Amino acid sequence: MNPDWVAIAVLGKPRGNRGEVTAISLSSHPERFSALAMVYLFGNPSPSGERFAVERVWDHDGTLIFKFEGVDSIEEAGKLRGAEVRIPASERAKPDRDEFFHSDLIGCEVQDRKTHRRLGMVTAVEEYGGPALLEIDGGRILIPFVRTICTEILVADRLVRVDLPEGLENLDRPE
Repeated sequence: MNPDWVAIAVLGKPRGNRGEVTAISLSSHPERFSALAMVYLFGNPSPSGERFAVERVWDHDGTLIFKFEGVDSIEEAGKLRGAEVRIPASERAKPDRDEFFHSDLIGCEVQDRKTHRRLGMVTAVEEYGGPALLEIDGGRILIPFVRTICTEILVADRLVRVDLPEGLENLDRPE
């Protein structure tokens, strides 16, 4: 996905007969949906993104419901199924204190906190059900993104300082 866009939901099936459509939230800030006025849908109806005015968004028993201006029937709503709801990155919700967007960590230099030795660059953030893993230099090292290891995160300075547990840096290297 283009870094200029942030996906906040994926549209599902039509709901009702007035052009409403269900959605799955991709945001950890559910309060953001009630303030949406304009979004861009990617995939359906347009692979490159089409602007849609939002009439209303609400929660119905744990499912988001979107109503877009000009979408007034089941048939029109059905054409939107599977579309990603995106906003410009500049409009994304601000993370809480001590929270970070994965995209903000990518490109940060990783240094040993004690020696300031450069360990590499964050090239991806992976999630497998436990703590996220910072992928360093394309997977050369995987560092658990936990406070006891990643002791200082300075996104503005593009820097993450770490206290690596003994042996982690050479975990996948033969002896």
